[in-house]
Amino acid sequence: MVLRVGLTGGVASGKTTAGEFFAKLGAAVFDADRIVAESYEPGKPGARAVAELFGRDFLAAGGAVDKAKVAARVFSDAAARRQLEAAIHPLVVSEIRKRFGSAEKEGRAVAIAEASQIFEAGYEYEFDRVVLVVSPEIARMKRWRDKGLDPEELSRRMAAQVVENEARKKADDVIVNAGTPEELREKIETLFAGWSRGPGT
Repeated sequence: MVLRVGLTGGVASGKTTAGEFFAKLGAAVFDADRIVAESYEPGKPGARAVAELFGRDFLAAGGAVDKAKVAARVFSDAAARRQLEAAIHPLVVSEIRKRFGSAEKEGRAVAIAEASQIFEAGYEYEFDRVVLVVSPEIARMKRWRDKGLDPEELSRRMAAQVVENEARKKADDVIVNAGTPEELREKIETLFAGWSRGPGT
């Protein structure tokens, strides 16, 4: 049976890099953000939900969701964010279940869903384990700036996530990403090896 893992962490914490390392170890890794993006394509359920919630002005000319416009709305309006999450998260959970099923049919030992809103949306129960990647705020800000992104946008997104202390209480495994990529890789290899040995090892 496949081990169903949720991989989460704050914005710019390094969870995507962690996911890449897990994939190199043989895990089936998929990104919830990509699932949302696919749902935002013209005529898809996510696009319909956005139009119903906020109006067709939040769709681009071709019918896809204008993600920048939606982000600006929901990260400045907590009520709007909650409305969108209530509509989109069930779609994401349904697709995650399908991906886990496919990974099991492929004979994978571990399947990982990288998702930033696991605790915020309250669907940690979907996983056998939840891995939380944490990183010092100064390092997260540097990664964000290195991508050429707006620091104010980072602040808004960080404010929308569960605070780290609360997330740590809910996670099964915590990876501290405060050093080099090589150090992160070593931590992930150790964690992955523990899963392979099974409980009590």
